[in-house]
Amino acid sequence: MNIGIITVRDRDYHPNRRLAEAASEQGHRITLVHPYRVWPALKGGEPSLVGEQDMEPLDVVLPRQGATIGDSCLALIRHFSLMGIPLVNDLDSIRLAKNKFLTLQALSAPRIPVPETMFINSPEGFKEAIERLGGYPVVAKQVCGRQGEGIVLVETKDDAESVTRDHLDRRKGLLVQRFIPPAGRQDIRVLVVGGKAIGAMELRPKEGDFRANFHLSKVSRFKDLSPEQEKIALNAASAVGLEIAGVDLIVDKKEQVSVIEVNYSPGFNGLEAATGLDIAGIIVKYVASTYSG
Repeated sequence: MNIGIITVRDRDYHPNRRLAEAASEQGHRITLVHPYRVWPALKGGEPSLVGEQDMEPLDVVLPRQGATIGDSCLALIRHFSLMGIPLVNDLDSIRLAKNKFLTLQALSAPRIPVPETMFINSPEGFKEAIERLGGYPVVAKQVCGRQGEGIVLVETKDDAESVTRDHLDRRKGLLVQRFIPPAGRQDIRVLVVGGKAIGAMELRPKEGDFRANFHLSKVSRFKDLSPEQEKIALNAASAVGLEIAGVDLIVDKKEQVSVIEVNYSPGFNGLEAATGLDIAGIIVKYVASTYSG
């Protein structure tokens, strides 16, 4: 099986390298598809691809460009679908997952717990959000971001003015959420593959930071999920429509669980280190067994 991966990274990037190794071990191969070097084309009403790569036909495609994926790459993803090539994950689920607030809306509809959140697109809206969330501090988040980027702690009026000046784009908006202090808090990443919770890790913020992200701290440890946590993670992936998902949970000091994000192209370096599992192998096995024809 020839498994395509849409990515701007090369084979040295950890997920690409590990997926290529796992595919080779299982008798498959990986083809990296750079979304800015391969272009969708229509000729005589038939979809095809044009670009610098002479690709052999792909059997299945994994879009893995990440949360900052642009509209031009969405067109490429759609094109693979038009060509009859299965996608893991599909276009609709990716559109949801790339926007943090649309994700929270999708989760709240079936009553999956999410943090208190307001979506704002003006300084006036920011003031209203701070008041309705109980005052400072709050957390402001970009609608699309990755690896902890675009997340700001707002503790004072001066902070709020700085955020609205430097980070608020009326066309994109911002998420404003109640701040949950790191003390007494658990931050958990759960990997869901094919409706199963494959593994989980607990993350800790770096000293002096409030964001828990493996790319920032480089520290992860195995997490044994409670039945409630596992159920919420599985329901979250299902609500967004993702076959492969990184579900981020936050547990406050009162043991209340909320989903703060669902990632459609999760990295798994920290998870492999924390669990000892062959995550890449599990992903390749799922893709090959599900889409082998």
